[in-house]
Amino acid sequence: MADNLNLFTSTQAVIQEALHKLGYDEAMYELLKEPLRMLEVRIPVKMDDNTVKVFTGYRAQHNDAVGPTKGGVRFHPGVTPDEMKALSMWMTLKAGIVDLPYGGGKGGVVCDPREMSMGEIERLSRGYVRAVGQIVGPTKDIPAPDVFTNAQIMAWMMDEYSRMDQFNSPGFITGKPIVLGGSQGRDRATAQGVTIIINEAAKKRDIDMQGARVVIQGFGNAGSFLAKFLNDQGAKVIAISDAYGALHDPNGLDIDYLLDRRDSFGTVTTLFENTISNQELLELDCDILVPAAIENQITADNAHNIKAKIVVEAANGPTTTEATKILYDRDILLVPDVLASAGGVTVSYFEWVQNNQGYYWTEDEVNDKLISKMVDAFENIYEVATTRNIDMRLAAYMVGVRRTAEASRFRGWV
Repeated sequence: MADNLNLFTSTQAVIQEALHKLGYDEAMYELLKEPLRMLEVRIPVKMDDNTVKVFTGYRAQHNDAVGPTKGGVRFHPGVTPDEMKALSMWMTLKAGIVDLPYGGGKGGVVCDPREMSMGEIERLSRGYVRAVGQIVGPTKDIPAPDVFTNAQIMAWMMDEYSRMDQFNSPGFITGKPIVLGGSQGRDRATAQGVTIIINEAAKKRDIDMQGARVVIQGFGNAGSFLAKFLNDQGAKVIAISDAYGALHDPNGLDIDYLLDRRDSFGTVTTLFENTISNQELLELDCDILVPAAIENQITADNAHNIKAKIVVEAANGPTTTEATKILYDRDILLVPDVLASAGGVTVSYFEWVQNNQGYYWTEDEVNDKLISKMVDAFENIYEVATTRNIDMRLAAYMVGVRRTAEASRFRGWV
C-alpha cells in the first residue's frame, strides 16, 4: 500500500511542478491532482464450486476535457484505489505526450486470476462490465488489457457490453482479438514503441545501434519482444534478467535461444548456473540500459554506479525521483516511462479509430503511423528538456499535462 501511495503522491508532485513551469495557478493543480470520477463496485461471481464470491473493482477517470478517458483494466491481488488514481493520471500524460484525443482512465479488480478457472475469470470479466457499464463506452471511457488481462478477457468484456447495448460495439474496448476488430501490431505495440524511442535516443548520443551494447532488466512481454527487436536490428543484447536472476555475456546473448527456452511467465535464468543478480545487471558497463521489470530499481543507492550512456524506462516507475536527478547531473540521458511506453496506448487509439470507421489497416500502416507518433513525441520532449535545461521526465510531464490543462481552461472549468 505504501508503494501505491508513493506512486500517487510522487505523480501529484511532478504534475504540480509541470503546471507551475507552464504558468498555471493552483486552481488548475487542484483540478488535476485527483481523478474527476472514481467508481468502486462490488461484483458477485458464481464460482465453480457453486459458492458466490464478491470481488471489489474500481474505475478511475482522471479527466475528460480533451475527450473520452482511456486505460487498462488489471486483475491483480494488489489493486488499490490509490494505484488506480495514479495510473489514470499517467494515462492522461501518455495521451498528451503522443497527442491523442483522450484523457486518462484506469480500472482494476482485486483478485488473483492465477488461482481461478477460465469460467470464473469470464464471469468476473462480464460482471465487471455490468458493474461499471454506466460510465464506460466508445465515447465515454475505453478500457484495454493490463496486468493479468489479455485479448480473450477483452473479447468477453466487449461481448457483455454489446449485449447490454444491444448492438455490436467493438470501439468500447481495445486490445481485442483481430477477428473481433483488434488492430494489427497491438500485442507488440509497447515494445515496438520502446524500440523506436531507443533508436531516437541513440542518435542524440551518437551511438550506432549496430553493435550497441544493451542491457534489459525483465524478460516478460515487453522485455522479451524488446530483446528480439533490438537483436534483429544488430544491437548486442549483453544481459537480460527475470525475477530469479540475470544472464550476462559481454559478447552478446543468443536471444532466439533464450526466447525458445523461457516459460509463459518470462522465466529462463533458472536453466543456467552462472547467473548474476538484478542489482549487478543494472550496474553493467553498457551503452543502453532498459529497466523493463518493476518499479524502484534505480535509486539513490545505485544511481552513481550506472555505467550506461542512456537509460530508457520500459517499466512503470523504475527510477526514483532522487535517482532521476543523479542521472541528469551525470549527463546520462534518461527517457521516462510515460514517453517510452506510450506505444501501447497509441496503437489502442489506432484500434479505436479503425473500429469507429469500420476500415482496417495493414501491419505496415500501423507501424508507419506508430513511428511517426513516437518520433514526434520524442523530438518534442527532447527539445523542451534541452531549451529549459530540465530532465526528460519533467519535460514529458509538461508536454503531457499541457493539453488537458488547456482543454479544461477553454471549457471554463478553471
